[in-house]
Amino acid sequence: MTGPLLSTSPLLPDLSGWTVQAACPERLAGAAGLLLPHDGLPVADVRAHPERWETLTLLTAALRRGVPVLGWGSGAALLGRALGAAVTATDGSAPDRSALPRGAQAHAWAAGQPTHWTLDRAVAWAEPELPLPILASFLAALPGWSDRRPGSPLESVGGVAAVREVVTAFYTRARADDLLGPVFAAHVEDWPAHLERVTDFWVTLLGGEPGRAAWRGNLNSAHAGLGVRAAHLGRWLTLWDETAREVLPADAAALLSARAAVMGERLGRAPGAKAGTSQAGGT
Repeated sequence: MTGPLLSTSPLLPDLSGWTVQAACPERLAGAAGLLLPHDGLPVADVRAHPERWETLTLLTAALRRGVPVLGWGSGAALLGRALGAAVTATDGSAPDRSALPRGAQAHAWAAGQPTHWTLDRAVAWAEPELPLPILASFLAALPGWSDRRPGSPLESVGGVAAVREVVTAFYTRARADDLLGPVFAAHVEDWPAHLERVTDFWVTLLGGEPGRAAWRGNLNSAHAGLGVRAAHLGRWLTLWDETAREVLPADAAALLSARAAVMGERLGRAPGAKAGTSQAGGT
């Protein structure tokens, strides 16, 4: 991974040779690692610091992706909290302290609490001053930690571009279908806007994209009143599955098809649906 290091604070040691950028969700996918420097703020009780929740959300996303994380001082406590460990508040003269997270390996202890611990790609030093050997060891390990896990189902299928490609290809087929085509012709007037709405729906369903507005509609309301039968829903699911498998790798296509099946079951059981009918309609 040749990307930059991200940091939640400008209070950093000398990192000559490394590009450091402010941490934000949009930068996680290409980051070499995430730094959580000591900033002196509390971790155990964050009621007066709501921005801590943003940092914890960012940190959780980084851990889920497999981004290496190094935290020290209050950053180590944040890292422990994100990994499910209990955090003990102090009187302010020292950083809040994290207990040892489940599965972590402690390398040093002080007063019965872990000072230095690691868990997978997470490295913590509980004191405010980060020893240079720990920093050097973390930086040296980054090339071996270059692989990443998808941060969301959306990423695992190939992102917004892949979703849009499937949606566009699907509706090209559906509009020409003897069963579905007349339904779409009767209810869709602005096709570019419709394709974008459906793309937004799938992007939101698959976890969303940072910086992109989420789809805010109601699935049942959007499909109610079309009066189509269950056969339409069955054809919709078949064409969606066939299209996804033609456009995407097998694993990504299977994920989209599974999500469509769950959605189809939900629509088929919509309140007010009559026997032999579906509220889905494919639009």
